[in-house]
Amino acid sequence: MGQRPSSATLDVAGLDARRRTWRGRLPDLAKQARALPARRDDLDAAVERLHDPASGDAELMEALRAAVKARLVTYGSPETALAAALEDLPRTTSGAPGLEAVELCALLVAEAFALADRDADAFAGRAVDAERTRRNERRAAARAARETRAEEERRLKAWESSLVGAESVPGLLGCSRDEAARWIRVGRIPIAREVEVRRGPRRVREPEFDPAALEALRPAVPAWREADAPTPAQEEPRPGTRRVSNAAVARVAGLDRYAAHFATARALERRIIACLGPTNSGKTHFGLTRLAEAESGIALGPLRLLAHEYREALEGRGVPTSLLTGEERIRVPGSRHTAATVEMCPFRTPVDVAVIDEVQMLGDTERGPAWTAALMGVPARTVIVLGAPDAAPMVRRIARLCGDPLEEMRLERMGPLAAAPEPVPLADIGRGDAVIAFSRREVFALRAELLRRGRSVAVVYGALGPTVRRAEARRFREGEAEVLVATDAIGMGLNIGPLRRVVFSALTKWDGQQDRPLSVQEIKQIGGRAGRFGGEHAEGIVAVLRGGGDPAEIAHALAAGPQAPEDLRPPVAPDTEIIAAVAAEIGTDSLFGTLRRIERSVLRRDDPNYRLGDLSTQVAIAEAVDGVRTLPLLDRWTYAMCPVDERDEGIERLAGWAVEHSLGRAVVPPLAGYLPAPDRASQDALQMAERVHRRLVAWRWMALRFPDIYRDIDGALAESHRLNEWIEAVLAARPSGRVRAVSGGADAPGGKRGRGGGQRGKAGGGKPGGGKPLGQQRPGRRRR
Repeated sequence: MGQRPSSATLDVAGLDARRRTWRGRLPDLAKQARALPARRDDLDAAVERLHDPASGDAELMEALRAAVKARLVTYGSPETALAAALEDLPRTTSGAPGLEAVELCALLVAEAFALADRDADAFAGRAVDAERTRRNERRAAARAARETRAEEERRLKAWESSLVGAESVPGLLGCSRDEAARWIRVGRIPIAREVEVRRGPRRVREPEFDPAALEALRPAVPAWREADAPTPAQEEPRPGTRRVSNAAVARVAGLDRYAAHFATARALERRIIACLGPTNSGKTHFGLTRLAEAESGIALGPLRLLAHEYREALEGRGVPTSLLTGEERIRVPGSRHTAATVEMCPFRTPVDVAVIDEVQMLGDTERGPAWTAALMGVPARTVIVLGAPDAAPMVRRIARLCGDPLEEMRLERMGPLAAAPEPVPLADIGRGDAVIAFSRREVFALRAELLRRGRSVAVVYGALGPTVRRAEARRFREGEAEVLVATDAIGMGLNIGPLRRVVFSALTKWDGQQDRPLSVQEIKQIGGRAGRFGGEHAEGIVAVLRGGGDPAEIAHALAAGPQAPEDLRPPVAPDTEIIAAVAAEIGTDSLFGTLRRIERSVLRRDDPNYRLGDLSTQVAIAEAVDGVRTLPLLDRWTYAMCPVDERDEGIERLAGWAVEHSLGRAVVPPLAGYLPAPDRASQDALQMAERVHRRLVAWRWMALRFPDIYRDIDGALAESHRLNEWIEAVLAARPSGRVRAVSGGADAPGGKRGRGGGQRGKAGGGKPGGGKPLGQQRPGRRRR
């Protein structure tokens, strides 16, 4: 007969059951509490504090308050703890907790730090006064921003309503209809905008003109007629006439002649070498070898992580190299080489060789303008561009616009790449495989299922900072982790080592607006990471998980030739000089008004050479910070360029920083506070740490531009380092069996999955390896 369980065993089992009940009850009690800044980890810690099965709601709340106070103390000072606590308070319909909640929260902080009653009351009073003042300042800034927007919209509408059609041009210029038509055709008379009108059964675009601009051109009419008069030596208008007589705003912005904006590059005799080929064809080796052989040079790539890798590769070849990214600068004395992110391209310091990686990003409307500017403006005698063959037509067009000779090199893949004929069951995923998902939530669902099956797993996804991504890639590369589970973030050059297979969890992805099939280029770019010439896995295999799609689609994509973008015009965007010039020309101090004018009229939609990039994030930030009128226009433009996560209230937080800046007050770096033991960390704790890390990226970006306001760079670096180490430890740890999975989240395969990497969503069924596949989540769009 088996032994009966002891009373001690029964007590432990009963207590565990009771704790599960308490854990389910606590969220409701926390919501009922007034001004209690409780996180999910606090709920877990509160349950662990209770040992009496008879504990009721009162004991639960006392334990929760004790857990919150224990966490608040880890911030080091009451002021820092209060700032963090206010971030965690539940929001009201107005978006911010009430002042009474602020007072109660401050008293809780004072209790945590054991302040005397008098000191606690004084601390709470100061907190309420400071919060009231801060809210008044921000309300004033928001009101001013709304007034500015309304005024700028009114100005824009007034300007648009003043525009006239082509039939009015002769009267305004004092010329004939034939002269007006000819001068419009050759570009002497500027078109303000084009509007779509119906002409019978068709809709056509007709030009409109600015009467004020036409009035300013009247004195030029006699000279135009003289230039039009044929002579034995010249039957056509003199060259250069179009450039001299561009419209006022268009001439000042110059986006329709963008290449001329880069004076240093145009003064050099540049040549462009386009080294194009698929993944694993040796492009990066070619580019860095040429760069290392040059007397001076710069390497430009899409990610801070890649800038670090370029620098390490050059340093490994004995070439001292500096680093330049949006939030980090490493100056190496005596170095004549720099590794940088593409947005940080210097345009006034000539070098011998420039390498621009991932040039296919030219086709991206959001970040593409940075590649256009780099390729047109980098002041290098030899410009080497690396990327997929699909980019060739746009590179050719840019070379023509710049007047630079172009040499094209095509590289072939150095090892075979094949499509797996059959879908892969999740049970068959093993050492050397990379599984590609399309949301953070699904990455963790796959990780949890693979861990359950006894596999060791490394993960890579977009929310991870560069340091953690590299650490996870190293774990996989050195064999500490058998399997890599990643989003398509691995498609851009991260050194993950040899892959046996790349296995897509699905062949569709959510692009921020809709579910769509993966493009041929996406399958090639990501799938091409499989295999490595001369390595352990010479032949690369590209596959799809069972239930994730038809393997024939992969075979078709791998066999397809290059596919040029539908629109070959390179995207462009304004820079600081253009913003200043346009604002001065239209007579406004509004950044919102300046950007709206640029969007509406500076670059014609049918311009044959260029298209305007996506300025929606900059316009949204401009609208938020325009009410901070004591900040100069160009300082507000700097804020508009800051990388923020809109899903984490990034624009609102940036606007608050701008108010503090305008008042000359220091903006303190974001802090995460208490972090649980890595093996007990919940998904909520991990996501919180990632959010704070992203806020620190934005803070450090601002600190490089406004060091007098964003002062505590050492504190920000220390917190970034602490978060990186903790996130690395969490990802390397096997989760404790006692860690509660987020409801319907990544640790519960088959639960609800949805957009935004698990932030908001729609239900989806299926378990890994069967039914509807993991992989069809819908990650939300994230602004850079």
